[in-house]
Amino acid sequence: MFALSPLDGVAGEKQIVDVRELMGSWRGGITGAQGDESATMNVLADGSYKASTVSGSTLVGKFYLQDGKLRYRSSRTTPLAMPTAPVPGTASVSEDKDKTVLTMMPDDPVYWGKAEYERVK
Repeated sequence: MFALSPLDGVAGEKQIVDVRELMGSWRGGITGAQGDESATMNVLADGSYKASTVSGSTLVGKFYLQDGKLRYRSSRTTPLAMPTAPVPGTASVSEDKDKTVLTMMPDDPVYWGKAEYERVK
């Protein structure tokens, strides 16, 4: 007899112990003032990143670990008329089969809301 666990097929959160685990290219979307926007993000070994949306906005920031939790600080640098002060937030990584998803949620979603990226292989 074969039984399925209720958790089969459900993505599990991955504990990040070093920001280098995030290094590489990611593709996904950001919820902003104008709605959802497609975006790409490149993360370097030190946790710093640059994300660009299809509308031309650029966000730069850095991932870091605080009390074992994955956090980030992000600023929008373009368009030049609308730069933002650094906005902190929480991040999490989940894995499901062959897909790794990075979710970012600002502590105060004034300019940007939730962002979700899938690792590019």
